[in-house]
Amino acid sequence: MARAASSPRAAPKGRKAPSKAAAKPPATPNRERPAEPKRYRASKDELLDFYKQMLLIRRFEERAGQLYGLGLIGGFCHLYIGQEAVAVGLQSALEVGKDSVITGYRDHGHMLAYGIDPKVIMAELTGRQAGISKGKGGSMHMFSTEHRFYGGHGIVGAQVSLGAGLAFGHKYSGEGGVCLAYFGDGAANQGQVYEAFNMAALWSLPIIFVIENNQYAMGTSVQRSSAEDQFYRRGESFRIPGLQIDGMDVLAVRGAAETALAWVRGGKGPILLELKTYRYRGHSMSDPAKYRSRDEVQSVREQSDPIEAVKRELERAGVKEDALKAIDKEIKDIVVEAADFAEQAPEPEPAELYTDVLVGSD
Repeated sequence: MARAASSPRAAPKGRKAPSKAAAKPPATPNRERPAEPKRYRASKDELLDFYKQMLLIRRFEERAGQLYGLGLIGGFCHLYIGQEAVAVGLQSALEVGKDSVITGYRDHGHMLAYGIDPKVIMAELTGRQAGISKGKGGSMHMFSTEHRFYGGHGIVGAQVSLGAGLAFGHKYSGEGGVCLAYFGDGAANQGQVYEAFNMAALWSLPIIFVIENNQYAMGTSVQRSSAEDQFYRRGESFRIPGLQIDGMDVLAVRGAAETALAWVRGGKGPILLELKTYRYRGHSMSDPAKYRSRDEVQSVREQSDPIEAVKRELERAGVKEDALKAIDKEIKDIVVEAADFAEQAPEPEPAELYTDVLVGSD
């Protein structure tokens, strides 16, 4: 049975009924948006540099996986294999020493892309005194104020609100820096992320929010875990524009970085980048990744691998196969040297447990 339309309720005594005009929400003004990013036109030397950086991350992470299997790396270890184009493409556009970077626990690749010595990163992974956090941070909690790299955070999504704080610091000091805050598709469903979005937009903070959408939040696909799986739209209700980028193409990523930095440095507030990428290994070393097929992973490797794509670009630019093989050997030697350094470095003294500890007083 159809229900009759009800008449408007009378306003309570002493209060005027709202007029029809007042009941309408105010018109939303057209919001300015950044221009669509253009794929970066890299010189031959830049292409070579991108190739070396991505290959270093790939070979480093492969070696880290081996050391974990040998018991030389303990605790959790999250590898970045497959996602190399994201860190290299974005961080190659930053001003080192001025801009800041903060990320989650899949952090080795971001440190390497920032030019931090592979030896001190590998030493940290193996819990040695020579590690960048003196062996106390391990895989998930690396840190370098010297490089303005602020972690490495094990709590899912925690780095997003901390990144907003870093951006506030940049704005407050007036030094022109920008914060690059990485998080994953799983962390994108955390409540504190949206509190950070609100503050960042409200205060027009210089921050680039980067969602590394590698398709799986631990073992759950984005289609099963996210009502809105187009993550670049997640900032719209906070008036934060979003862009969706091919995160397997380092030149597309670098082009997006240029656009995002121009927007933020221009005083227009935060921006959100969704990088569509893919991890080849499990969520961590303890994850057998049975929630997806081998065919799926192999298909991505064959069709979208970021390193092979740059390799083809270099071949078209006239770089011979022998030169590429020499680069691979050079990178492997760097990684072997880093692993040897880490294995031979001493463990921290027990007294190291009491350094760098904040103690409150009554």
